[in-house]
Amino acid sequence: MLKIMLACSAGMSTSLLVSKMEKVAEEKGIEAEIWAVAQDKVIPELPKVDVLLIGPQMRFMKKKYEAKAEELNVPVDVIDPVAYGRVNGEAVLTKALELAGIN
Repeated sequence: MLKIMLACSAGMSTSLLVSKMEKVAEEKGIEAEIWAVAQDKVIPELPKVDVLLIGPQMRFMKKKYEAKAEELNVPVDVIDPVAYGRVNGEAVLTKALELAGIN
């Protein structure tokens, strides 16, 4: 099962995106656990994840998260602002799969 964590400022704004991603994963038969956390929960949660995606409003945190994620071999990227704004679960899930090396 692929574990995807989304990080946002308070952990709230990504909840709809998480729902959309879960729906797409289910439709495509992809086993994935997807959840969102606030920025202060990212580092403690990192050992549990396969991929970390950061909300565009938090792109400035990428280097901090990458430093810890590298130790755990967890890929990190910022969610595309257009996909985020449109709540495009399929596009964001596709990006997570690419980062995880799953095509």
